[in-house]
Amino acid sequence: MIGLPVTKRVAHLRNSRRNPAAACRAAARLFPADSQREASQEILSWDGYQVSPLLPLRGLASATGVGEVWLKDEGARFGLGSFKALGGAYAVTRLAGSGSQTFACATDGNHGRAVAWGARRLGARCIIYLHAGVSGGRESALRELGAGIVRVAGSYDDSVHEVALDAAANGWTLVGDTSDDERDPAAALVMAGYTVLIDEIAAQLLHHAAPTHLFVQAGVGGLAAAVIAGVCRYWAPAPPRIVVVEPEQASCVFRSLAAGERVTVPGDLHTLMAGLACGKVSGLAWPLLEAGVSDAVVIRDDDIPGAMRLMFAGHRGDPKVICGESGVAGVAALLASAQEAPVREALGLEHDSRVLLINTEGATDAKIFASLVPDAAGICVAVQRGTPPPLTEQAAPP
Repeated sequence: MIGLPVTKRVAHLRNSRRNPAAACRAAARLFPADSQREASQEILSWDGYQVSPLLPLRGLASATGVGEVWLKDEGARFGLGSFKALGGAYAVTRLAGSGSQTFACATDGNHGRAVAWGARRLGARCIIYLHAGVSGGRESALRELGAGIVRVAGSYDDSVHEVALDAAANGWTLVGDTSDDERDPAAALVMAGYTVLIDEIAAQLLHHAAPTHLFVQAGVGGLAAAVIAGVCRYWAPAPPRIVVVEPEQASCVFRSLAAGERVTVPGDLHTLMAGLACGKVSGLAWPLLEAGVSDAVVIRDDDIPGAMRLMFAGHRGDPKVICGESGVAGVAALLASAQEAPVREALGLEHDSRVLLINTEGATDAKIFASLVPDAAGICVAVQRGTPPPLTEQAAPP
């Protein structure tokens, strides 16, 4: 057991334009009546599908002074290490036959793995564009799935721009997880795939009180938009407070909510939370975020290693969980918020609050994980070989 990591600062923004009814209307427009059900039916039919664990973290709840903490652990999803498997592979499956059988996308790592895996399932070609900040370990994982790699100078947003140009020029099927074009089906399909995650959570909490707070990583906003759609489906009468989490170097949702319109974050967006290094909110996701997000918090890279070590050790008897740098962001945000009285009060974190967190990725780069969690060397060797031993077990709600 280790002590709680000491946090330095967390920035908080209350979304003054929150309108749950408007968010649900936006969700209905983005996801036509049957799209969430179709995604669920398709994904549940795949070989290897398993419901990911929903883990009670009673030790963390006690330490942060809230009633309950639940963690949805996506670290073993389809053996790809992240929730992204639900989106990219589903979009590839649905788009197959409607265009070129060469699929392409830009990625920080996890979305590309999902697209490459989906393409390999179909025997199709896949080309992945990586920006300068994507690690060598994540590139190697993509190559092992048969993807061709194109490196792009600059940020994630630069790679999104480049792959869009090249896909149009070469007739490839672009499978982006972000888009400003309402006629582009791919990003909506990706987000529809993500809604399976909330379907699972709702079933796992069927005989349990609904969460009061839901911390979700932002990135381009696709997961957060899917979460809002799921909340509308299951908890609309009393929706949980949706708190989006971002690194300070790439806080595009925070800044956009503050400005009342989408704002692009300049610079190289370098952050330890590589999967969240996004400077521009998806145009498709923005209407749901603008109306559905309750709060945005921005955390520092300094908070990440301690949170990863805490989860790997298991705090006060909690299950041990492998959380990657982006996967642990919600945990880090809860820790930081709980320890800073003004933020805690602003978020309404009380002794009876029920907090839902999502571990969006496991150790998707074994070398980086081992450098941040020194006790995890054996686990990381297994990750590199593609057979990470499970640290968590399915926990049924009491």
